[in-house]
Amino acid sequence: MPKVENAIIMAAGLGTRMRPLTNEIPKPLVKVNGKRMIETIIQGLRKNGITDISIVTGYLADEFEFLTNKYSGLKLINNPYYQQYNNLSSLYVARNELKNTIILDGDQLINNLDVLDSNFDKSGYAGTWVDNWTDEWIMHTDNNGKVVSCDRNGGQDGYRLYSVSKWTAKDSDKLRKLVEKEFNAKNYDIYWDDVAMYKYPDQFDLFVHRVDPNDIVEIDSLDELKAIDPSYKSIG
Repeated sequence: MPKVENAIIMAAGLGTRMRPLTNEIPKPLVKVNGKRMIETIIQGLRKNGITDISIVTGYLADEFEFLTNKYSGLKLINNPYYQQYNNLSSLYVARNELKNTIILDGDQLINNLDVLDSNFDKSGYAGTWVDNWTDEWIMHTDNNGKVVSCDRNGGQDGYRLYSVSKWTAKDSDKLRKLVEKEFNAKNYDIYWDDVAMYKYPDQFDLFVHRVDPNDIVEIDSLDELKAIDPSYKSIG
């Protein structure tokens, strides 16, 4: 059984839907109930024995520098393409870190640290079952939990995809080569997730890593932040 050796945290984005908070601070460094989102992730990874952590930065990259002094084993990888291209570029600049790896976004809350468990058996994404329609990405599986399709425009009766995925070294090697291929072909506008999920699904066997609805909370807007942390209600 593989074991997660390292983590890649995506933190290069502009966080436009969280303005004006993100005019001067990157979204992953925004505090929720007194704690920076990305630090709750770093601490959760470390509690699971994952100390080799790479953070891909872009927007206001210098603001992340203090983390390298605060946490041993943590390094920053700058994405110089973050303003022009989609997040394919973030995995491209961090592609050499791919092995038995967990990849996750730095602007979410992990309420259940079991989500970050270093033990896993198959590559795949965290997902929670939804009965009703949602505009989030929805994964559909066969009886064994293997992803057979994914609706990026929303759906129901499937697993909502969260930005937490684990990759075996074998799949990471394929992912790295295909990310390089797409980037070098100047397909800059795609998500890195598109590579395995849409562009080359036949090359991967991805499975749902099941989580409960409250295990992971994605905060996409200022209104969603205010609902979780009332201290921000006066901002806007």
